[in-house]
This record gives sequence, structure tokens and C-alpha cells, in this order.
Amino acid sequence: MGLHRVVEPAGVLPQAAWRLDADPRIAANEVRIRVERLNLDAASFRQLAEKHGGDGEKVRAEVLEIISTRGKMQNPVTGSGGMLIGTVEEAGRRSPLGLRAGDRVATLVSLTLTPLTITDGLARWDGRSEQVPCDGYAILFARSIAAVLPADLHPELSLAVLDVCGAPALTSRVVAEQVARRAREGDPRPVSVAVIGGAGKSGSLSLAAARRAGAGRTVGVVPVAAERDALTAAGLADAVALADARDPVGLSTAVTTALGVPADVTVVCVDVPGCEHGAVLATADGGTVIFFSMATSFAAAALGAEGLAADVTMLVGNGYVPGHAALALELLRAEPGVRGLFEARLAAD
Repeated sequence: MGLHRVVEPAGVLPQAAWRLDADPRIAANEVRIRVERLNLDAASFRQLAEKHGGDGEKVRAEVLEIISTRGKMQNPVTGSGGMLIGTVEEAGRRSPLGLRAGDRVATLVSLTLTPLTITDGLARWDGRSEQVPCDGYAILFARSIAAVLPADLHPELSLAVLDVCGAPALTSRVVAEQVARRAREGDPRPVSVAVIGGAGKSGSLSLAAARRAGAGRTVGVVPVAAERDALTAAGLADAVALADARDPVGLSTAVTTALGVPADVTVVCVDVPGCEHGAVLATADGGTVIFFSMATSFAAAALGAEGLAADVTMLVGNGYVPGHAALALELLRAEPGVRGLFEARLAAD
């Protein structure tokens, strides 16, 4: 679990630690990765960009400072990190990960718990995109997860997909369970799904996963007309609604109008705070809200649901579901709309 890498405070797991030991010498059950690219969590990158007014040099300097100070990439405001791709340099003889020197991999655990050192000063990054070309090394533990990068996809595209692969997997599970329950109960009503932030990475994958899992009607909610047009063209949702997810009444009205009813499953994939109450209000009694955004305040979600007398189940998307990487990559390959949105985002970056 990496407890021996925790410098301070003692006794906590690496994710909760303030500082980790990123010594490149590995234990027998560890793996050292030569890092070539980081993918910063969307909420973290947005916070840094807004803090520095879009000044890429200042963003770059702060990311370097965080990594050098903490021995990992964990935004002290959002608490989130991201993930990375690189090549295995050395695998300890007792590592259970099945990786070998020379394997090109993506880590499927957060940078917030991954010992990390940057050796090139992020000289090739302008501080204006979530993907960060770099040189350095990272350490994986026995309880870490990594996937060998597929040969048929560009590494940057794979990284973008694998960064959010937990979202479509959990969405698929929840929707399939609701569909099965209604079938058992003889309830003919279709399961309706709303994805807040439907044009983004996790949002587009979640829409595709919901439809494949049997959702009867889906709506993607986006904040601006350009995203509405892009998501409409992608054909991933039955309806696309324009709403500010921070406006609870406006969001709820947009979802209910688009679906004809409140959503049975609401998936929150936005990277801004303040969207908890709208998601709860947009969800039917007995429904489920899945929070994937690292900008979520779980206290606000819980207290907001209580204050609204909302009988909803709220789930924290923890980023791991068995088979999540394979599912996300298969959706990318099979759904032209998903791939088009991802490639457009990478091109813009």
C-alpha cells in the first residue's frame, strides 16, 4: 500500500499524506515508471488556471512546486491529482502487477498517492492544457493499478480515456441494475439518465455507457452553445439541454423538460463546484446520483438532499470498477461520437 513511502504525517495511507518519499530505488514489490506525460485532473487544472488568470508560466511553476514539495501531484485546494503514462524501467521481483521493463503503461491510480519526481522542469509544457509532457519517474505499489497502452490508439488519446475510465463503468453498472430491477418488478417505465457535463471526457463516455446498459432515454446537460452543438452532432444523447449546473432550479427544469420526468440516474461529470443541489433536485425519488467530479462537496450534497427531503441514493465515483479500462477503451473504439469529442478536445489542447 506504500506506507513505507509516507514521510508525513506518519501512519496515514499515501493518498492522505502531505508528503511522500519519491526515492527511485524500489522495494521488491514496487515498480518504477519513466514518466513521459501527466494528465492533470480537470478540477485541479481549472482551479490552477483560474487562480493564475490563465498565465501558463505561473501554472507550470505551481505544479512544479507542488510535486517537488509533496513528492506527488496533489492540488492542495481540490485535493485531486490525475494520472500518467510512461515506460516501466524496473519491476521488483515480488511485484504482483505483471509488468515488465519496457512495457508502456498508463497508471490507473491517482497522482495524489503516486510518488513522483520531475527531472526536466516541465520545460516542454506551456501550462495551458491538462496533458503535461515531461520527464521524470514515478513509483507504483503492490496495490496500484496500471494498464499496458493499446497499440491501436495514440498514447495521448489512451491517456485521456483511461483518466476517466471509472465513470462509464460505474454508470453502466448502476443503469443496468435499475433496468434489471424494473424488469423483475414488471415496471414498464424506461430508465432515464441525465449526464451533467455530457460533452466532456467522462460525460461522453457515461452517456454511451448508459445507452449500452439499457437506458430508455438520456439527456446530456452542457453549459454553452458550442458544447450543445458538439454533443448533438455526436449523437450520444436522446436530448441535449443547455443549463448552468450551478443553478439548481434551472438545471432541474432543463433535465425534467428534456426527459419528460426527473432522471432515474443523474451522473455529475462537471469540474466546477456548486453543482450538488441541482443534481439532487433533477433526480426522481428513489433515484441515484453519481458524483464523479473532484469539485464536489459531499457535505453540500448530503445536507442539500436532506434539506430538499430528497429520497435519493448518492454514490461517490471512486475511479475503480473491475474491467473499467477495457470498457472505456472499447466504447472509444465502438462509438464514433465519443472518439470525435475526445479527438476534438485533444486538438484544442
